[in-house]
Amino acid sequence: MNVEVSEADPWWKRWFINPILNQLRQGISADKLSWTIALGCAFGIFPVMGTTSVVCLIPAAIFKLNQPVIHAVRLALWPVHLALILPFIKIGQWVFGSEQITGSVPTLLKEFFESPARFAENYWLAALQGIAAWSVAIIPLIFIVRAITLPILRATAARIAQTKQAPA
Repeated sequence: MNVEVSEADPWWKRWFINPILNQLRQGISADKLSWTIALGCAFGIFPVMGTTSVVCLIPAAIFKLNQPVIHAVRLALWPVHLALILPFIKIGQWVFGSEQITGSVPTLLKEFFESPARFAENYWLAALQGIAAWSVAIIPLIFIVRAITLPILRATAARIAQTKQAPA
């Protein structure tokens, strides 16, 4: 019993809400789904451009989480991921006492596309420092997202179970 997908539905419902509802209808536990969403949020904002697919794939495989849902969350967070790359790098540089990089995300992207090798050579340390800041920030993020989503998913799963048991 899958959710009907309508072209009139907003993108966020088609690509985020409906897949989660479908997973609950198929018997995935609310607990497992809340961990999937929480880890999708955390790993979906990994501060290295172009790596979030693989970064989400790994914990989902290790913890046997739902791949479609973790990637739906990752895709929904794409704008947040882009917006947080530079702040994570700057926080990491501040923590480690390094010189702050200058420029904006568009400037950095232009440098990357002009010469990926030179970009990697110039910014590898900044990327590592951004990853360090991210790794500290995701710990509370995971537990906050899980604390928010678990009761919602449990209530939704209970409603789905009631609907299945109701006489036709």
